[in-house]
Amino acid sequence: MTTGPRTGAPRTPAGALRLVEAQTAEPRAVDISGYVDAVSAHCPYLAPSVRRGLTMWTVYEVTSDDREFVEAGLFHAGVQAAEWVRPLAARPHGALVCENVVLLGDTIAGRLLDWPHWALKHLYGPVGLMVGKFHHGEERHDREDRPIPPPPYSFLPVRPAVRARDPRFLADTPDLADALAVAEDDGRDVFAQLSPDWQAVKAWSRSLLVPPRPARQRKPPAEAR
Repeated sequence: MTTGPRTGAPRTPAGALRLVEAQTAEPRAVDISGYVDAVSAHCPYLAPSVRRGLTMWTVYEVTSDDREFVEAGLFHAGVQAAEWVRPLAARPHGALVCENVVLLGDTIAGRLLDWPHWALKHLYGPVGLMVGKFHHGEERHDREDRPIPPPPYSFLPVRPAVRARDPRFLADTPDLADALAVAEDDGRDVFAQLSPDWQAVKAWSRSLLVPPRPARQRKPPAEAR
């Protein structure tokens, strides 16, 4: 399953990330089988996706200590993942397609996934994609307050949105939740009105701060879910 990109976005900047393993359903560079089996109890789509070979993994390693450079690499790796998923979403079993961008060797202080994830989910939500964010070792609970196994690696999953349920996960971004609920992929270039350069994208992303909740301070994108 391969498709060409439909945007003018550049490829992952050379030197920011090293491609460890290209898109595969059975990665050798990372051991994710036990984690996937455990998380399947919390996600009804994961097990059938894995059985059909539709959950894919692309593994990168950080090769720079320049935060902005690495964020740019992650963002453009996410764009490649999103553009791979888009045309497959309309095919049989397209709802089960998922591409995961894995990040190894994160030695830079802070959460490197945050800004790329924030930009990607706002760019691709209106065309019907859901972009997630999982940090290595992060502890979470599902909607039934059951603990979710902590990820053994940091990664960004990109998949077609489930419009009947995914807007609930975007309570902090109600405009995006509304857009996702009615999203149809019309084939648009998501960069038609925005330069794909990371500095331009990040500046645009900063204008999309999470609206404040009652009696709470405004949450920065790094804390968004």
